[in-house]
Amino acid sequence: MNSLHVVVYLLGLVVLCESSCFFQPLALTDPNNPPKGCVDEDGKEHPFGSQWVKNCVQCYCTGRGMACCTMIPDLSSISFPEPCEMLVDKKTCSFRLVLKSDKTKKCIPA
Repeated sequence: MNSLHVVVYLLGLVVLCESSCFFQPLALTDPNNPPKGCVDEDGKEHPFGSQWVKNCVQCYCTGRGMACCTMIPDLSSISFPEPCEMLVDKKTCSFRLVLKSDKTKKCIPA
C-alpha cells in the first residue's frame, strides 16, 4: 500500500510542478542475495521505504525501485507573463515569481 501512496504523491508532483521525474527499477543480479534497498547515482544504498533529497531531486525507494522527481520546475516548460520571472534558490530547493524590474516584489500573473 505504501508504494501506491508514493506513486500518487509523485503523480501529484508532476501535475503541480511540471517537474521532471524518472523511475529506476530494482536490479536483481543475484537471486540468492536480493537487494536490501535502492542504489543512487553515487553508489549509496538507501533502504526500502526511505526518501532523500540531493541537488533538489527528491527520491523514494520502494520494493520495485527508485522514483525521483525534481523539486524545481523546468523553466523551459513554463511561460511567464512579460513582467515576471522565476527566481530559484537551490539551497532551499524553492522558487518564486518576481517582477523583472524589481526582484524584491512578487509577481502575480493576471
